[in-house]
Amino acid sequence: MGMLSDEERARLIPAELAASATPVPTQVVSSDEFLPIPQTERQKKVEARMNALADEYGKKNGLPRRRFFQTAAGMATAFVAMNEVYGPLYGASPAEAKSVDLAQARADGLKDQFIMDVHTHFLRDDTRLEGFARGREAVGKAGWNPALAGKPQTLDDLKYPNWFKEIYLDSDTKVALISGSPSEDPRDWFLTNDMKLDARTRVNQAAGSRRCLSHAIFTPGYPGWMDEVDRAIATLKPDSWKGYTVGDNTNKDLSTHPWRMDDEKLVYPFYEKIVKAGYDIVCVHKGLYPPSTEQRWPNLTGYATVDDVGKAAKDWPQIRFVIYHSAFRWTGAPGAATDGYVQFEKTGRVEWTSDLADIPAKYGVSNVYGDLGQIFAQTTVVEPRLSAALMGMLIKGLGADHVVWGTDALWTGAPQWQIEGLRRLEIPEDMRKKYGFAALGPADGPVKRAIFGETSAKMYRYEIKKAAWRDDRFAAIKSDYERRGRDPSNLRYGFVAPS
Repeated sequence: MGMLSDEERARLIPAELAASATPVPTQVVSSDEFLPIPQTERQKKVEARMNALADEYGKKNGLPRRRFFQTAAGMATAFVAMNEVYGPLYGASPAEAKSVDLAQARADGLKDQFIMDVHTHFLRDDTRLEGFARGREAVGKAGWNPALAGKPQTLDDLKYPNWFKEIYLDSDTKVALISGSPSEDPRDWFLTNDMKLDARTRVNQAAGSRRCLSHAIFTPGYPGWMDEVDRAIATLKPDSWKGYTVGDNTNKDLSTHPWRMDDEKLVYPFYEKIVKAGYDIVCVHKGLYPPSTEQRWPNLTGYATVDDVGKAAKDWPQIRFVIYHSAFRWTGAPGAATDGYVQFEKTGRVEWTSDLADIPAKYGVSNVYGDLGQIFAQTTVVEPRLSAALMGMLIKGLGADHVVWGTDALWTGAPQWQIEGLRRLEIPEDMRKKYGFAALGPADGPVKRAIFGETSAKMYRYEIKKAAWRDDRFAAIKSDYERRGRDPSNLRYGFVAPS
């Protein structure tokens, strides 16, 4: 089950088996939700250059390629290679890449930076979306990862342990929010609302502090949906709410309950109810709807756009609307490598992210936010200049304090490479002059601090200075993990297209 048909999935390869274990992915990895594009020629050049530099620099440091790639110097090397192919977008120098000690000193200086990832996923154990587990079994059978050989793979083996390890141990993320996705078929929810609460409780009890937040999914039009909202308010007490205006995003063939954010009859009573209950954050999935998807489900296209956001935001100024994926349209084939970037080069705009960025000025509102989940990852991997452009337009239109950090991990592996991508990214001077974009500034500067976590901390009433994450049980576990020698897998989970 899932968006991909059996025929489409048969043409793909498990990412863990096929994708090179470089610190930064060199081709698009898909979940079960969209068809990935094949590796581009420039991505092949980046991968080859990463490997060549890793062999050279690793040898100088007495490390084989795989182990070198697990170091901070290996991460720096990846961005040096990307600069060589895509142009000077990232703050990474050969001097840093060549020296394990120098790179680690930089990493140590940033490891306590507050990072709050408001967009993470793992899948339920009894899911019918079995492509992930089946792909992992293929890795074991192929002998690529001996630890998986002959071992039946469950989603607990695959997802929750990796989610914990790769979020809290292999990345600098301090707080993560568990999200989900609904379906007309109850069996195909990523996680039920109760499962998200259970995971939040499990993490926070294990940490001894508030390290995890969770959504409650709301589903306008579904039978009994408002009763579920009442139940969630009374018993689950989510940190915020999330909805999909296309309805069933996983099984779009089944989607019979799409909705608009500005539907006064259907959705406004929900807003009224949660506001009375003390909630003020509503997250909404938008975008990720290229023409290839529109051709299959043209009836849902109008619900994937942002033309319902402005009125809802104006009518409900007490609610902060966080638009997930910042409504970026160009995921999957043909993807950001062609249409998204070509569109920007020709017009200075990108569907539908530019429309989102226009809303504050057009409607006179200040309660619309953009989440970077999936879009930062995909554009960094495929077309980094588009990544820079998206950051520029979102900050210009919404404000640096209205762009929030989300990674959509774990689909593309541990989020550390995305964190490093934003830390090092700068909008090219020619792009800043042409479009009036502001510079992003240093890794620990005010713009990036706001995006990484300060804005979300304010929204979720998380007191950074008083937070216990600095010396809780997770901090002790991570210190021990690093002392014994970090072991990031550099794996991605899902599917890639053969070249």
